[in-house]
Amino acid sequence: MKKLTIALLVVSLLLCVSCGKKETTAKTEAAPTATTATVVETPKTEASTPAKTEKTEPAAPAKYVRGDDEEIYNSVLGKYEELCMKAKAAATDSERFVLYAQAEAYLLDSAVMIPNTTQNGAYTISRVAPRTIPYVQWGNDDDRWKGIVVSGDDFLTPAEREELLSIWAQAVKGEAVYDPEAWLMEHGHSINKNYRVTFQTAPVTLDTLNTSSQSDTEILVNCVDGLVQYNNLGHMIPALAESWSLSEDGLVYTFNIRKGAYWSTSEGVKYAEVTAKDFEAGFHHMLDAAAGLEWLVEGVVTGVSEYLAGGSWDDVGYKAVDTYTLQVTLCQPTSYFLSMLTYSCFAPICESFYLSRGGVFGITEYADAYSDPNTYTYGKATDVSSQVYNGAFLLQQLNDTSIIKVVRNPNYYDPESVQLDSITWVYDNGENMQQYYKDVCDGVYAGSGLTEAAGTLALAKADGNFDKYHYISETTSTTYFGGLNVNRGTFALASGACASPKTEQQKIDTQTALLNKNFRKAMQFAFDKATVNATSRGADLATTNLRNMYTHPEFVQLDSDVVVDGKEWQAGTLYGELVQYYCDQIGAGIQVADGIDGWYHPEQARACLAEAKKELGTSVTWPITIDVVYYSPSAAQTAQAQAYKQVIEGTLGTENVVVNLIEATVSADFYACGYRASNGEAGNFDMFYGSGWGPDFGDPCSYLDTFLGNGAGYMTKVIGLF
Repeated sequence: MKKLTIALLVVSLLLCVSCGKKETTAKTEAAPTATTATVVETPKTEASTPAKTEKTEPAAPAKYVRGDDEEIYNSVLGKYEELCMKAKAAATDSERFVLYAQAEAYLLDSAVMIPNTTQNGAYTISRVAPRTIPYVQWGNDDDRWKGIVVSGDDFLTPAEREELLSIWAQAVKGEAVYDPEAWLMEHGHSINKNYRVTFQTAPVTLDTLNTSSQSDTEILVNCVDGLVQYNNLGHMIPALAESWSLSEDGLVYTFNIRKGAYWSTSEGVKYAEVTAKDFEAGFHHMLDAAAGLEWLVEGVVTGVSEYLAGGSWDDVGYKAVDTYTLQVTLCQPTSYFLSMLTYSCFAPICESFYLSRGGVFGITEYADAYSDPNTYTYGKATDVSSQVYNGAFLLQQLNDTSIIKVVRNPNYYDPESVQLDSITWVYDNGENMQQYYKDVCDGVYAGSGLTEAAGTLALAKADGNFDKYHYISETTSTTYFGGLNVNRGTFALASGACASPKTEQQKIDTQTALLNKNFRKAMQFAFDKATVNATSRGADLATTNLRNMYTHPEFVQLDSDVVVDGKEWQAGTLYGELVQYYCDQIGAGIQVADGIDGWYHPEQARACLAEAKKELGTSVTWPITIDVVYYSPSAAQTAQAQAYKQVIEGTLGTENVVVNLIEATVSADFYACGYRASNGEAGNFDMFYGSGWGPDFGDPCSYLDTFLGNGAGYMTKVIGLF
């Protein structure tokens, strides 16, 4: 996984999770029967009095009972998984892309999830020069900020941005050198070497191999380098692997590890040289921790599945051949393997430091060690000295409610690539966006998105910054989506916060309805995303960042002509065109292009609702109640929650659907209801529309595997499963 992303829906305050592959028997979705919530009744017993005075005991009150995850998954997404497995068996990349597109069309048509938005696409003012971070759609490198160039003076004007982007485009072609720092200085700007941004959720661990949350990795990626990286031109370049080669059969990669690169303590003291053994140790530890990263390498690196099932580490194809040589053996040729290496599951750990902090190897051994915090002290978020670092920066401060700070690593092997002396994250829960905007103008922070809900757009228009400096930020490959909880297991947090007002019968009715495909489609077709989005973006940008399919529509394209099921496709066809074709073939009623409200069809929503009412008959009592949790201190979230309630109830009628807005007054409670819910059963919502996914590597399966069944896909928890 790359990032399960959480959107607090305040521009510039965006946060961001992934898991395994087990094949299940696919079934065509059917009307809900045994998988619906059931009424539990006390059995009636024969009366001992004469027949004429016989009395029947009253039925016990209705009681909600959660259904079986596997049965429900097979009912709603079994066909999808079947098509994914067919794609995995394809002979060529182009055939695989076509088959994945067919699978994605079925995922969308199931209406268990609805893609909403992507990042950015907002009015923005900034002092940061464009394209100074790695230019890539996947992996962790877009959070690697060592190359950021920041003006120490005014915001950049649109004309300055256009000229810099023109030079960048020439540099990509090899026709120019892109040096934004020199350019800014030549044009009267000073350079700020200390970059400050805000954060809302801090890392809960410093062990990036024991987490699958972006909020844990987005800071630490600046402190740890892997084998390769992408640069700001979009080119893969050597990092700790100076060079690499691939065997003729496409199965064995050999990486030559850079000599003279070191692990350093948080205080900048050299600890040990980086070796190939550290990469082997990192991979071994990642599999032992089983924190949601291991699924990415199952079926990719030999021996992984067997090891996770209790086999020997000796059979895993990830080995240090000698001090500076790492060898990786693949299960089959994998065209996108190198693009996987920029994700955290391939990061190294300093083996000697890990062992000194109570670390051990072996799945059972690790679980036992980890359970004892007195002896296992590796990677504790409360102690920056519990980790060592080989990257451009050293972590020196981490307080989850005030400040996180990294400083330049004096022992870094590539100092010329580092533009900054420090990066500081300051805690800001988004409650006072006017003060945040003032800080941006005063140079405390480099820039900000401008939104109506936060009031920053009005401020920028009033003081002239909008007219002089604004631009529309570029959208990304991250996709935020809404999930309908088809097997809810939690109706309040352990503290009692965010409690649902539902009766037991309403809980039963809601799940029964959500297991009906036509009801789900009615809900999704009624979701006027543009109206909801406009509450924060403004009407003029209501559709700019809308996304209508899970995978970025331009994520990949066919590299050769291919014929699939009698349909001929030409080389160069974009992935989104493939998905649209299959959506049309199955009558999904969805337009998948970016920048439009491709799902909103109020008449179709009402037609689907009418069909659902026929199919459900007397099995439910109307209206169906839908719980939506929102973070009330955020003006943007509050406005969007209210807008969601308005558009759903307005389209479907309150006699049919009522949206309960459940207030979370502290951010930790909001995260616990969805983003940090440990599994599907722990999700405390009926509709959660803030989760997102950023791809880990350059293949559609990086998105689509997240909805595989039996716990294999991490994002199924956002629809209440596994």
